[in-house]
Amino acid sequence: MRNHIGHTTTYRYDPPASGAIQVLRLTPRNHEGQYVVRWRIDVSADARLSAHEDAFGNIMHVFSVGGPLAELSVEVNGVVDTQNTEGVVRGAVERFPPSLFLRETPLTRGDQAIGDFARDIRAKNRGNALAELHALLARLHAELVFDTTATYAATEAIEAFALKRGVCQDFTHIFIAAAHTLSIPARYVAGYLRLADGATQQAGHAWAEAFVPDLGWVGFDAANGVCPTDAYIRVAIGLDAIGAAPIRGTRQGSGAETLVVAVTVDQ
Repeated sequence: MRNHIGHTTTYRYDPPASGAIQVLRLTPRNHEGQYVVRWRIDVSADARLSAHEDAFGNIMHVFSVGGPLAELSVEVNGVVDTQNTEGVVRGAVERFPPSLFLRETPLTRGDQAIGDFARDIRAKNRGNALAELHALLARLHAELVFDTTATYAATEAIEAFALKRGVCQDFTHIFIAAAHTLSIPARYVAGYLRLADGATQQAGHAWAEAFVPDLGWVGFDAANGVCPTDAYIRVAIGLDAIGAAPIRGTRQGSGAETLVVAVTVDQ
């Protein structure tokens, strides 16, 4: 499937900022089932994008701009061909052994409630890792409510699970925390999802990948209750939403900052 991606992020500063530094993880890589036909990043200000790779092999771009800066936009346009691999990820850059992805962060830390939830799933699936992960996927999708007003940026798994609602990053953090309880390596994935109606989205998408012996890394989108298909474009991985954030940075100066994001993914 050929996917056309447009992603615009616009910051407005009042009063104008005296400068800004931004780190971008906005460029996908090729792997089995995903081929980047073309990809372009444009910044509204006069800035030079410096390309790097982070520890996980994500493609990064860093730039800094001087002020006064009333508005700053980052625009992505690209085309990516995808094939359905039933969620199995092969041929991706892997810098670390799966065991590294047992490491928890404040966002993916579990508690007694998440632990009990995960152990109940294990008791019903007799230690079959793949069956446990699919059961975890199904139950989170069934028992949590997708609600864009329930949480804020970088909500901890413990808080989101207690609320029983949240956005895709919350579902993903809870999935990772529960998988870790079962000693299953799991990680955060940031990317894009092509919606059936092609509607404009207010953010990219997020899902988890878990490591299954004899199979490898497999994707699980608990917010939608499915494994990734050819409607998913995988961009960056990390231990949590902060480590895989599409855009993260800082501005110099005080005052109000507003953010507007528009994402489209069309065939």
